[in-house]
Amino acid sequence: MIDAHHHLWNLSTVNYPWLMEKGAKRFFGDPTPIQRNYEAAEFSTEAGAEGVTQSVHIQVGADDPWAEAVWVDGQAQETPGWPAAQVAFCDLADGDAELQLDRLMSLPTVRGVRQIVGRAAEEDAASGTNALLSNSDFVARLGVLAEEGLSFDLQLTPPLMAQAADIFGAQPDLQVALCHAGSPHDRSPDGLALWAEQLKPLSGCPNITCKLSGLGMFDHGWTPERFRPIVDVVLEQFGAERVMFGSNFPVDKLTSSYADLVAAYRDLIPAQDHDAVFRATAARFYRLD
Repeated sequence: MIDAHHHLWNLSTVNYPWLMEKGAKRFFGDPTPIQRNYEAAEFSTEAGAEGVTQSVHIQVGADDPWAEAVWVDGQAQETPGWPAAQVAFCDLADGDAELQLDRLMSLPTVRGVRQIVGRAAEEDAASGTNALLSNSDFVARLGVLAEEGLSFDLQLTPPLMAQAADIFGAQPDLQVALCHAGSPHDRSPDGLALWAEQLKPLSGCPNITCKLSGLGMFDHGWTPERFRPIVDVVLEQFGAERVMFGSNFPVDKLTSSYADLVAAYRDLIPAQDHDAVFRATAARFYRLD
């Protein structure tokens, strides 16, 4: 198995302002229990017990993205397979974005870039990240990623999906991973029906793959049955060959154990799709051995 979306951090080596803010309530819950080091040794123990043998680290808001990428690369060298690859941060709207990319590509674990477009409506209104889709420099540099053979991890909220489909669908050579199934935050029947409709433009783009990850962030008391409609829609719209599993640990560690999370997905995903969702899609997308 491959975990295609998780995080690691060492709080004395790299600074994560969002993580260390005291008393802050975030859309994913109270971060207090995860305000500690979480390194490859601990993650590999939790994930390895469930049959995971490789993983992909996703950048997680360090104030120095290069320092984070270097530290993650070091973790990979110390614990082979954990992670086997990483998706680093690059500000594609910045004037020196191509220099940032050149430097990141010097690290053997780097496979792509994530620059978050949307987290949650209330936070995006304050941060303004959702304006990226209207930034011409950001859009133009997506083509640079494709030319360099790098992928893009797309995290956004459902209202931005139609605009994103126009932009990323116009880059057929750019491989895009939709994080967290597009963040379906409204889990009411009407909310899920709207999310499923909003998802269609993205699932209609052959270059976009979807991650079943991070679903606990918007449902802190989740049960497998509450995940079921999301899993069913993602598999129906994308097909198993364009779906991959990600734990989103340790953020989703706030809502479950690793074992319970994997057990839920194993039950919800049809057996004939297990190899694709739990291994083959991620291996192909992130070019893992």
